[in-house]
Amino acid sequence: MGSHNAVLDTQEQKIKLDDAPLNKFHVKIAGLTFGAHFTDGYILGIVGFALAILTPQMDLTPFWIGLIGSSALLGLFLGSLVLGWVSDYVGRQKIFVLSFILITAASILQFFADSPTELVLYRILIGIGLGGDYSVGHTMLAEFSPRKHRGVLLGSFSVIWTFGYVAANLIGIMALDSSPDAWRWMLASSAIPAVIILLLRMGTPESPRWLMSKGRADEAQAIITKHFGPNVVLDDEKKPSGKTGFATLFSKELRKRTAFNCIFFVCLVIPYFAIYTFLPNILEAIGLNEGFGTDFLLNGLLIIGAVLGILFTIKFSRRGFLISSFIVLIVTLALLSFLPSSATVLMIISFAIFTLIMSAVSNLVGVFPAESFPTEVRSSGVGLATAVSRLGSAIGTFLLPIGIANIGIQNTMLCLTGVLVVGAIVSIAWAPETKSLSLGESSNASVKN
Repeated sequence: MGSHNAVLDTQEQKIKLDDAPLNKFHVKIAGLTFGAHFTDGYILGIVGFALAILTPQMDLTPFWIGLIGSSALLGLFLGSLVLGWVSDYVGRQKIFVLSFILITAASILQFFADSPTELVLYRILIGIGLGGDYSVGHTMLAEFSPRKHRGVLLGSFSVIWTFGYVAANLIGIMALDSSPDAWRWMLASSAIPAVIILLLRMGTPESPRWLMSKGRADEAQAIITKHFGPNVVLDDEKKPSGKTGFATLFSKELRKRTAFNCIFFVCLVIPYFAIYTFLPNILEAIGLNEGFGTDFLLNGLLIIGAVLGILFTIKFSRRGFLISSFIVLIVTLALLSFLPSSATVLMIISFAIFTLIMSAVSNLVGVFPAESFPTEVRSSGVGLATAVSRLGSAIGTFLLPIGIANIGIQNTMLCLTGVLVVGAIVSIAWAPETKSLSLGESSNASVKN
């Protein structure tokens, strides 16, 4: 009788993975994915300063400046699309490691580049690795994280990315006039964080949710028991559907979710990357490049905004946070488009608010896609949304210096404002509310029609 009661007590104490308390393993997985985003921010942030040295050396035209600046984003498009899809078939862990092998190797090769063509190719390879990591890193962390802490953990990607970006800015500012070959050291220095992340990722386990989706329940439970305890079980008790691949993302059940994640994501990152990849050039064009004061102010606001974004993700609904942020971004960027260059104070205030809110709402690009799709196609969904966003970012970054040269800074800013308007309309129409969902309920989230 006593043993029977003990069995019943054990069964009653079972905890779903979505409700498991935060432990050291969660922190480890978060650290490994955060490190990747620091590297990503660093890689995308340092290229603007490297180009400042490289442009006169190689006599680069606006075409080549835009192509080199956007090449990693083009690689991100390819890597997100292909490696995200692959990971739904072969597993998350393999791509989790492979992505940083590519990033480390290609980062080092940049040091030896002798032509803009070589730099473009190496940075495309880096981007492919980053794209694979975006798809799998967000997915891995989402699939391991408890629902209570998932928004904070996924949203924190943006904070760490911002630290990487700001670190690149600081190093770029200090190294800008150090030597003619400083651009080589700037670009190759991304291999340092990359190789550290690569070594630490060796031996990470497979996602138990992915294993369960493939019918490998015993392996899934073994990983859960090892890292979370014998009383923790996976909450996906349903039989796996077996539906994988991009076709499922465009099924009747998911196509609106897929469209929303792709469009809102791309409408946020086009102005983000276009403006902040060439921040020194933008500040000079609008008359705010007075020493390093404004540059440092905006970098500081990027960090403050990223931290505020975590607090907003906890406090507000996902949907409300996104829509209100789009509205503020539209107003402030429109002001930058119309204000005369003599209105310095108003321009600084507008740019500061824009920077703060853009950094804050960027937390949601790590949250919405990972929470929106069922396990069988989660990595494909995250990968597709990331791929579309990075293709848009690559096009925007490529066109920005050409646009400034041909239609002027204010008309270029007005075009970027139009992109934000599209994002706001789509979010009002289709943004789901995913804040309190179990990942097993992702396919049933409420979508506004």
